[in-house]
Amino acid sequence: MRPPVSRAAFASVLLGRRAVGASLVAARCASSAASPAAAVTAYDHASFVKEIAATDPPEHLNSLLNVLQARGEKIVSPGAKRGLIPVVVPLSESPAGNLTSLLRWPTAPTGMEMPVVEVGKHGLWLLAKNVKQYIHRILVEADINADTGDDVWDAVGEAGENLYTKGDFKESQLADLDVYLLKKVGLFPDVIERKTLRHLEKGDNVSALITGEFYSRDQFPGFGRPFVFNAEILKRVGRTSEAKDSARVALKSPWWTLGCSYEEAAELAGWEDEQIEFIREKVTEEGKREDLKKGKAPEQVVLDEAAFLMDLACVDGNWDDVVDRIAECYREAGLDDVAKFIAYRE
Repeated sequence: MRPPVSRAAFASVLLGRRAVGASLVAARCASSAASPAAAVTAYDHASFVKEIAATDPPEHLNSLLNVLQARGEKIVSPGAKRGLIPVVVPLSESPAGNLTSLLRWPTAPTGMEMPVVEVGKHGLWLLAKNVKQYIHRILVEADINADTGDDVWDAVGEAGENLYTKGDFKESQLADLDVYLLKKVGLFPDVIERKTLRHLEKGDNVSALITGEFYSRDQFPGFGRPFVFNAEILKRVGRTSEAKDSARVALKSPWWTLGCSYEEAAELAGWEDEQIEFIREKVTEEGKREDLKKGKAPEQVVLDEAAFLMDLACVDGNWDDVVDRIAECYREAGLDDVAKFIAYRE
């Protein structure tokens, strides 16, 4: 029996089209926007999010860019998407080569803010649920770091005063930085994972299991990483069957949200290449015809194709080879704004 495949992050209900500002986009016809060879207009990040990503720029976006630069990162053009997963808006690159970006979910639930992510080899790692939360965390860390603290505070401007008061971490008398972040700032995947692993190191398997389960309870909608990590914890404490179940749930999410390679997650799930073969069949013309015969709406068939192509690109590492077809899928589904954003690359 083939494993079921679903994509919660690519909603089955199509979003209404959003009006795209005309100031910079009017000069770019639809065919030019979809063509890698098209003339490129220079955008600042806020304008790019509004005009090309066709969504509202996050509050304090410019403050975040200033803070990232103060930390020694190089600001990157928002349209520099070649070779990258096509759903990100690049922000900055660290000296180590890590790329901090915004994630523009193709079909995000209404009201969901743009998460801050790091682009990795196998997809994305969630840094924070939104820009405001990420700045807040950086300010707390700067408050206890004498080397870079002043530069960060000078860069953040008035936004910093509204998010964090210098000295609050020390005055809180909380045990450590991770505890403070979870209690005062918000939930972060890396912090929750560290907390879980510390429980294991202390031999407290029960607390580790409770924290791992909490992590996977829809704290980070659309991301498969919490389920992969929970599977790893379950396996380490000898609960192999439950570990497989958790990993299989993870693989129903976009594979570029797993925080690891597909192969690692599939091994935890007890699978080999079954799902890859299944998805390759689904994106063939025959596979799409079968879905239509079963009564699936044509719009949903092409949305599924886009999601499947992104999964396969995550495995194959060939984003640029499939980005135009992914964009065309969204265009066929009536999501012209999403298609334009997906196809755009300098």
